[in-house]
Amino acid sequence: MKLGVALGWHVHPWEVLLGLVRRAEELGYTAAFVDGDLSMLRERGEADALDGWTVTTALLMSTQHIQIGSMRVAHHWNPARLAQSVATAERLAPGRLRFLISVGDQAIDARFGLPVPAAGERLARLDETLNVLRPLWRGETLSLRGRFTQLDRARVRPIPGRIRIEIAAKGPRMLELVARHADVWEVNLPPLAARVAQAGAVLAEHCARCGRDPSAIERSMWIFTRVGPADDAGASLKAYRRLNPWFHWIPDDELAGARVLGSADHCVARLREIAASLDLAWPVVDLSGLDAEATLRNLEALAPGSGLR
Repeated sequence: MKLGVALGWHVHPWEVLLGLVRRAEELGYTAAFVDGDLSMLRERGEADALDGWTVTTALLMSTQHIQIGSMRVAHHWNPARLAQSVATAERLAPGRLRFLISVGDQAIDARFGLPVPAAGERLARLDETLNVLRPLWRGETLSLRGRFTQLDRARVRPIPGRIRIEIAAKGPRMLELVARHADVWEVNLPPLAARVAQAGAVLAEHCARCGRDPSAIERSMWIFTRVGPADDAGASLKAYRRLNPWFHWIPDDELAGARVLGSADHCVARLREIAASLDLAWPVVDLSGLDAEATLRNLEALAPGSGLR
């Protein structure tokens, strides 16, 4: 089993982030995920807002074998330019880009003149983008008069071949896109068996309609993990809520099972249990929000001899 690490929430300046990712590579982590597409940061004063794609490509070129990923937001990109950028990254660092994509809804993007589409339009844009990417990556010349995309004999060189597409999703409409397009379902839920099973059943229904075997779609999940003395339950829950606002609809009493806390041995055992019970091919230790010292301590505690790599 392969273990990744997530280092999000714009906590680390570039120099520190680079050092942490290089250390994760030394420790044998399979992948490192960093912050993705954004325009500006809310309520962060003069903190750096590092562009996710630039940082991703810089990390690919500054490491040797660890995979690097960050979230692409479909309406931030022209699909053909996205296909070309990914093909270039694949040429520079073959097999090491984790291509993760979904929808986003940051109203602050309007300050950059970016669209702020309604939910239905974001889904439609993502679907159209995914329909464009595959043929361009196969080397086809593509013309299209789509709802959002106008292409006139577009093509991508070099031809990267098959790029693994990972889609973050939890709701029925997004799970339909996973069924039609994804190689990996980034399970955008906490590690709660009943909720993941419910979403998995919806995905299986969509797969049946489009003739896919749901078992052919691998699963990845970010798992909130903190190694150290057992925290006060209230403080831990508060931190989880702050760092995972997209799970606001899940009651507090359910979230006890969503957090992996305690000694290194306990955390490793719990991560292995979650990965096995939820059929995760790509578990990711979510250390987002921690400062550099705490991040390094967790990286080192979880990696050596953990049995997860």
